[in-house]
Amino acid sequence: MPDRPDDGTAHHDTYGHLISLLDSSRVDYRLIDHEPEGSTEAVCALRGHPASEAAKCIVLRVKVDRRTTRHVLAVVPGDRRVDLDAVRALFDARYVGFSDADTAERLARAVPGTVLPFSFDDDLEVVADPDVVAQPKLYFNAARLDRSLLISGADYERLAKPRIERVAGPAAQEPGPPRV
Repeated sequence: MPDRPDDGTAHHDTYGHLISLLDSSRVDYRLIDHEPEGSTEAVCALRGHPASEAAKCIVLRVKVDRRTTRHVLAVVPGDRRVDLDAVRALFDARYVGFSDADTAERLARAVPGTVLPFSFDDDLEVVADPDVVAQPKLYFNAARLDRSLLISGADYERLAKPRIERVAGPAAQEPGPPRV
């Protein structure tokens, strides 16, 4: 496996592709430098905003039938989880699960923890929860562990052109005291 730089970009130029897209589209955005971090909760703390304003991006393997497998980039608010049953129903699929790391990196063109809510690969369909595009401020790692991006949910929707469907499950539960 090749060595990866500390910023998490590896051999992908997804960061450059994203910045070119934003600049050519004349979208207002802000870059935020921070300590390298790929966990949604931890990077939200570094950036100083609630997790509900973050885009959590998960690459899924969707088996429609025995011969047909699709890959979907599910984008949900950072304080929520992907509802696999909703994705399965959406695609009338037999099975939906998390993609393996190599496939996710190849399709997302980013290492784990840096996946964008955009797809630059025709084999990766983006499905975003309506609560993501409704955000006035939407934060996500910019295909790097050490840099994030802030954009409006409306601008994200206009540029990424995701399929908008309810794919977020309930907010993640905080572990409580053990039951006796």
